[in-house]
Amino acid sequence: MSIRPRTHLLRLPYTNEAFPPGVLANGSSELTVTWDEILWAALTIGRPSVHHVFAHGAASFHEAMFRLSVVRMALEQYGPTATRLRRTSAYKSLDPTEKGAISYFLGMTFCKVFSSRLLSTPWLLHLDIFKSTIPTSVLGQSRPDLLGQQIGSGDWLSFETKGRASKPSSADRAKAKAQAMRLISVNGKRCTLHVGSFAFFANDALHFHWIDPPSDPKRPIEIPEIGDAWRFYYGPSRSLWDNFGREAGVQDQAGLKFEVPFFDITIRVHPLLAPFFVDANWAGAQRTMLEFAEQLKTEGFQQDGLKIASGPSWRVRADRLPVG
Repeated sequence: MSIRPRTHLLRLPYTNEAFPPGVLANGSSELTVTWDEILWAALTIGRPSVHHVFAHGAASFHEAMFRLSVVRMALEQYGPTATRLRRTSAYKSLDPTEKGAISYFLGMTFCKVFSSRLLSTPWLLHLDIFKSTIPTSVLGQSRPDLLGQQIGSGDWLSFETKGRASKPSSADRAKAKAQAMRLISVNGKRCTLHVGSFAFFANDALHFHWIDPPSDPKRPIEIPEIGDAWRFYYGPSRSLWDNFGREAGVQDQAGLKFEVPFFDITIRVHPLLAPFFVDANWAGAQRTMLEFAEQLKTEGFQQDGLKIASGPSWRVRADRLPVG
């Protein structure tokens, strides 16, 4: 029996809570997304590798493969309409420690999806990047996960991200908000939003909830400068190009294009980004993409200059994927 591919579009239920007037309308709705967006978000979360070493080479390459593998293992389209994103049986069978790590990664991934689409903030960096420049006594254990720069305003936003097996309680939401509040400024500019976010499952379907009520920061954190942190953002994609695209990829007026074996995806690099991407000039890449963000969006790219196209296997139930 042939496998009928699923629709390209997914609908993610979400709730905005306590956002200031003019930022987001509070209440519940659904966001229409694609696998392309989800895979892009997973690959471009700017965080250290699992080995806390993120130079071009084995560490960043294995980090990239790990991220794609997590999405493939944990999530699928499933059900009569195939518009909901559901956790797989493989994900549900993990032990609690493994499940916690995967849930945390999914929490960051979907925070990035929503921050890019609804807050115009695609560039997210993990606070762990700055461990070498900010004393541990200042960072502490209870701190936000991500910071991001908004297109247009240039404002910095702080995010505490969590992944959960069930809907967050009011205490969970209050704790996440308190953690997000600790980051008060980046590059001398005060953060304008401090968001606590949750990706969670209800009846096995993925939901998203985020909250931004006003509160006072305790033990504030300031990041004096970003420095070369953008290498963490583009590092996974660049490592895939180093391994799969440097020889076989096409570089011309259309930019770069290469396929990633075994994962059924194609990655494109916009011609405006390509020279920075090849030369590993990540500060120049982020600065230029920020300037041309609207053009990139009009041309069908993400506003960081990357574009990921997923193949048909991503729209098939996990238990029906070919083996081997």
